[in-house]
Amino acid sequence: MQFRRPKTVIGAVAALALAGAGIMAARGQGGAPAAPSGTIGSFEVSGVKVDVSGKTADIARQGGWRIAQRKGWAMLSQQLTGKPGSLSDSALDSIVTGIVVEREQIGPNRYIASLGVQFDRAKAGSILGVSIAVTHSPPMLLVPLQYSGGVGQVFERDTAWARAWNRLRAAGSTIDYVRLRGTGADKLLLNTGQTLRHGRNWWRTILDQYGAVDTLVAEVQLRRDYPGGPIVGIFSATHGPDKAPITSFALRIDNGDAIDALFDTAVARIDKAYQAALTEGRLHTDSVLAARPPVAQPAAPASEATPLPTPLPSVEASGTAATAAISVQVDTPNAAAVTAGESAVRGVPGVRSATTTSLALGGISVMRVSFEGSQAALRAALESRGWSVQEGPGVLRIRRGAAPQASPSPKAQ
Repeated sequence: MQFRRPKTVIGAVAALALAGAGIMAARGQGGAPAAPSGTIGSFEVSGVKVDVSGKTADIARQGGWRIAQRKGWAMLSQQLTGKPGSLSDSALDSIVTGIVVEREQIGPNRYIASLGVQFDRAKAGSILGVSIAVTHSPPMLLVPLQYSGGVGQVFERDTAWARAWNRLRAAGSTIDYVRLRGTGADKLLLNTGQTLRHGRNWWRTILDQYGAVDTLVAEVQLRRDYPGGPIVGIFSATHGPDKAPITSFALRIDNGDAIDALFDTAVARIDKAYQAALTEGRLHTDSVLAARPPVAQPAAPASEATPLPTPLPSVEASGTAATAAISVQVDTPNAAAVTAGESAVRGVPGVRSATTTSLALGGISVMRVSFEGSQAALRAALESRGWSVQEGPGVLRIRRGAAPQASPSPKAQ
């Protein structure tokens, strides 16, 4: 259901409180089969009103869905070609992929509802003679941030705002949302504090974990005059680590029973704002965020030509050697292991910095180490501190091994 002005939304949200959230309904005998919510490759028309009477409630409902198909096709044709069109019921049955129940009232012999109709994109496009090509955004990580009572929450607890975004049928949207369930490491990696960070390095690490290239933050602040009374939701949508504003608005409901309807309305409005921003070119990926750390460089030719004969590096030698960037892989079963691994590597003489560039809790994380010396010298230094080290081109794989044995000393004669 589409709304234009906040005043209109206030009345519409109150009406939506009479019904649950939109659901995908299966068709009965003789109707088109239902598809899962968010069917890929579908045109969707929402807000189709029907009021049908019949001998039984089921007959009235089937008649309402049949009329919704006809009205939905006329609305879709009007949107895409500028003039309403019509098709036979048999033709509509072959291209309708689902009926979405937005709101319905069922009586003994009457059916009143607001429905959404989904049409197969390829078949509908060929009939109407329009292009079915759609420009989608790159994968965008969605962060649903809710402030209630002055406390911000993302995935620390299950929130109605996060559930509303998971209900969004995004098949018809040009935004490729990466939506999370808030389980596992989601609560650790994405929280209220993370949304306030501007640093690209940590954001890049998080985006790599979820296969996204940029981030979108959808925020709501809930304000209540008194418990059980009216609720005002102040919504804002931003893009990127710097939180570039996309849209902001406020909606109001009379009581908390309509909170899901309020959020569903806001989610649909924010999604349209993101799509408009993509069309206008305002949703481009930050070049700094898209950049990747430099590839580890091999040791200087001079050091390769004259390798040091001594296997263990000294502070004096490392102070004059060229600085090399080396990738170090380390097991990180938990967050504490990440901090411990960085601290241990930073303690090696000659290491100027050690930063985690790829975090994998419960797996293998990667550190970028800046070392004043060669890779062989860093390996020897780590082995002397009790690490078991495997070496590859520009990469060291380290594990905690047995304590190093002391070097044999010459026996006294």
